[in-house]
Amino acid sequence: MTAVPPRPASGPAPILEVPPDLVAAYANLVRIAHSPSELVFDFAQLLPGVPNARVCSRIVMSPMHAKLLHRALGENLSRYESAFGEIRLPGDVTLADYLFRPPQQPPENPPKG
Repeated sequence: MTAVPPRPASGPAPILEVPPDLVAAYANLVRIAHSPSELVFDFAQLLPGVPNARVCSRIVMSPMHAKLLHRALGENLSRYESAFGEIRLPGDVTLADYLFRPPQQPPENPPKG
């Protein structure tokens, strides 16, 4: 069993400069590949009824930074769920099946009320 490394002493948070012309990208799918020295995250947009997903951003990071990102995501998701409630995931189907299922047809003879 491996021990969890202690958190490094935190100093002042770095000041992030966001360029005014930065374009935000929405992604609802990520493909992750790795080598011994890096992890590659291809973020993509998957549209209903379209067979190909368009990669909109590629992020490459070291395994250590990927693990720190994993920790930060876990902490932030916990805070989110504390504030807004549990994020429920679909059960027996894939997330893509859940998000991009074809529209359901209304019944031909709806019940009269």
